[in-house]
Amino acid sequence: MPILSLILFIIAGSGTPGPNNTIVLASGAAFGFRRTLPAVAGINTGFPLMIVVVGLGLGGLLAQWPWVLDALRPVGAAYLLWLAWKIATGPTDLKARREGRPPGVLQMAFFQLVNPKAWTLAIAALTAYTGFWSSFLAEVLTIAAVAAAVGLPCTLTWVMLGVGAGRFLSTPRQLRIFNLVMAALLVVSLLPVLAEILDSILPLLDQSG
Repeated sequence: MPILSLILFIIAGSGTPGPNNTIVLASGAAFGFRRTLPAVAGINTGFPLMIVVVGLGLGGLLAQWPWVLDALRPVGAAYLLWLAWKIATGPTDLKARREGRPPGVLQMAFFQLVNPKAWTLAIAALTAYTGFWSSFLAEVLTIAAVAAAVGLPCTLTWVMLGVGAGRFLSTPRQLRIFNLVMAALLVVSLLPVLAEILDSILPLLDQSG
């Protein structure tokens, strides 16, 4: 297994903008570093566990019944749009914002199940980085371990960016603009998924027509 290539792949996937990083960025700005750590823990346990589950059985089911993934995409997209709405309409009063409740460990761990980017990365990693060793189980566990080890500092970097941004948000107007930008980033991260949903729906519409 080309470990260096796998590490670079995980950095590219975990370090670039997406739903997970947008959420911890917004949380870091609103609640600070320490209170965002449970969300970080949830992401970096949920995603590696997804890799293990997909690698050890769910991947075969998805290959046999690809419509399952097609059904999950709209659910994930709807949930992310709801999150974008919640972020956009979040409180702009500094005291009320800081007294709110940041995402928790379980919430962010289970969120990976409806996170389209997480599904894409997990399947791509298992497709590209298995078949090199005699033990498939060892390969899957290695990919999951690298995802956890490399993904953690990537996620923490986004938290720190949020903490830094939060120090400059001192008025309701600034907070509203920040909320809207974070919501927009979340929606933009969904564009590839929405395109895939459209591609899966169009053949059905053609058949019905």
